[in-house]
Amino acid sequence: MTHRGRHRRRRRGTALRATLAGAALALTAAATMISASQAEVVEDTGGLKPLTAADTGPLRLTEHQVPRRWLGRLSSAMGDPVGVGTVLAHADRTLRDGDGCTEEDREALPVAPAATRAYCFADADTRGWSPGAVTTSGDADDDGRWGRHRVILSAWSRADGTAGQGLARVSFVDADHTARPAYASALLVVPVDGGQDYRALSSPVSGMVWYQDKLLVTAGAGDRAGLYVYDLDRIQRATAEGAAVGRVPGGWAAYGERYVLPAVASYAMSAAPGAARPAALSLDRGTSPASLVAGESVPADAGRPTRLWRYALSADPARRGLPAADADGHVDAREAYETRATAVGGVLSHRPVGADRADWYLGTAGAWDGRGTLWRQNTAGAHTTECGADHSQRCWSGRAGSLSYWPETGEIWSQSGRMLFALPLSAVDGALG
Repeated sequence: MTHRGRHRRRRRGTALRATLAGAALALTAAATMISASQAEVVEDTGGLKPLTAADTGPLRLTEHQVPRRWLGRLSSAMGDPVGVGTVLAHADRTLRDGDGCTEEDREALPVAPAATRAYCFADADTRGWSPGAVTTSGDADDDGRWGRHRVILSAWSRADGTAGQGLARVSFVDADHTARPAYASALLVVPVDGGQDYRALSSPVSGMVWYQDKLLVTAGAGDRAGLYVYDLDRIQRATAEGAAVGRVPGGWAAYGERYVLPAVASYAMSAAPGAARPAALSLDRGTSPASLVAGESVPADAGRPTRLWRYALSADPARRGLPAADADGHVDAREAYETRATAVGGVLSHRPVGADRADWYLGTAGAWDGRGTLWRQNTAGAHTTECGADHSQRCWSGRAGSLSYWPETGEIWSQSGRMLFALPLSAVDGALG
């Protein structure tokens, strides 16, 4: 090769390197612009706006109890009900500690503040299922235990377009053993035909609260009820395998699950214009009586605010674990607000010691990479976490899930993707400033 040919090749090589360097600089600049736009796009939601009593009519629920004779008939046919302890004693699946989870799973964890405990469900057990809400025995009883156990409940909904589309189940996680917690699941169902059979709930569960012996779960938009209630002392054993749900020749099926939870009550939505459907739920033990905190999920492009509210829980021993209702079965909101935050996936109300008002914590969904934002709001204003060199506010979990506070440990529990995680409320407040 001549000197001139080598020179031309060097010039072409130099030009190519310059082109790649220019492209790299352009990509870096674009990434910086995108990162900056992500940091700026989350606007200050401002303080909560209190709603008047006249504005809370659309938040009313009406109670419908499942007749006790229906539940008795179902138990007579299926066998004596069991409790949470029996389910945990037969837990045959395990969670992996966060360090042993895949990098893809761990991407769902918050950036700031970081989770201090994390576990993941196995792909084989969650394939075709979408994660839903979380609640714990910290909600159920003020000592944080159910009997002698610490327990976490994790809801999952079938969302794969198959015949099981819309099914919902709850996994009972034994939190006494923190290395590899074991769990077992129960399918959520609704008694039908006078208690001679049951159907699947067929509704995604985005909010869930365990209070005393009751489990309250949200119902999806296709259901006439806003909430369903389950009695955790009335867990039934399934006796048949397979993908069927309900009574089958030779027994009772639960889409392959070992246990079934039949609903004991439901709460119908208000018929008033603009009725609100609870999408996120949590428990607030800081009110007297304790209260069920709820929030709706309003898309970012809806052009209207999101409503947050609370229902008082009954202090009547005969209504253990149920919302307080009047003689006509109506359950009305005791406190309600509007917020400019949208796509709310988790809501929590907590009053710091000595404070004259409660703080409301909201986990909201993200847009670009799916990472969400965590807000703390009250009537005076709002704060959000920041992370990274660009002070992005997209610091929360990959998919903003429900929030559950465990007073005994001071932790908030949540779930995103296959990751179940916890972090101290004090760390959240520290990150929020």
